[in-house]
Amino acid sequence: MLELHRVARLYGHKVVFRDVSCTCAASSITLLAGNNGAGKSTLLRIMAGLSRPSSGTAHFTMPAPRVGYLAHATFVYPTLTALENLTFWREAYGLDIVPADLLAGLERVDLAAHAHERAGVFSHGMAQRLNLARVLMLEPDILLLDEPGAGLDAASRALLHQEILSARKRGACVTLVSHDLVNDAPLADRVLFLKAGKLAFNGPVTHFRELAGGTEQTCCA
Repeated sequence: MLELHRVARLYGHKVVFRDVSCTCAASSITLLAGNNGAGKSTLLRIMAGLSRPSSGTAHFTMPAPRVGYLAHATFVYPTLTALENLTFWREAYGLDIVPADLLAGLERVDLAAHAHERAGVFSHGMAQRLNLARVLMLEPDILLLDEPGAGLDAASRALLHQEILSARKRGACVTLVSHDLVNDAPLADRVLFLKAGKLAFNGPVTHFRELAGGTEQTCCA
C-alpha cells in the first residue's frame, strides 16, 4: 500500500536520513525504530504525505486510500466534550453524524462514561485514547502511529495493542513508531531501523531480535 524509493530528508546541510527504500504492505504491522533524533517522526510524516522528501519518492499504491495519522499532539479540543470532539472530526472528515456510531467510537476506547465531559479535564492517557478514537473512526487503509503508547497505563496500552492488531486483521497497513520495543516488537511483522542517517535494518522482526541478541534495547543504545 505504501512504497518509499531512495527517500532522503535534509534540513539545510544537515542530513536526517538518505536512501531509505521500503514497502509497507496491506495486512501488516511495521515497527519504525531508532535512536532519538534518527528521523522516525520525520519519516512517518513523509509516509503520511504531510512532508515532502528532499529527494526520492513516497507514494501510495492504491487510489485515494484513507490515511489515519496519530502524532504526538492529540488534536483534542479542550473546551469540547469527548462526544463533541468526535462530532467535530466526523464533520471535518465528511462522515455522517450518527449518534450511535459516536458512542460506539468512545466505547471502543473505554471513554463512553466520559462522553459529556470536557476534554480539557482529561488525563494525558484519556486524551490520547480520544485521539485514537478520532483516527479509528476513519477505518483507515493506512494507519500511521507516532509513539501512540507514550504516557499510557498498562490497560490503555493493552487497548491500543488490540486496536493495532484489529487494524491489521481487517487489511490495514500499519506503521508504528516506538521506543518501547520490548512490548511493541511482538506486534510487528517487520522492523525498519534508522541509524546514522540511513536505514540500517529492514526485515522480519525475528531477524531483528537475533541481531539484538534477544534484547531489543541493544539496537537502540
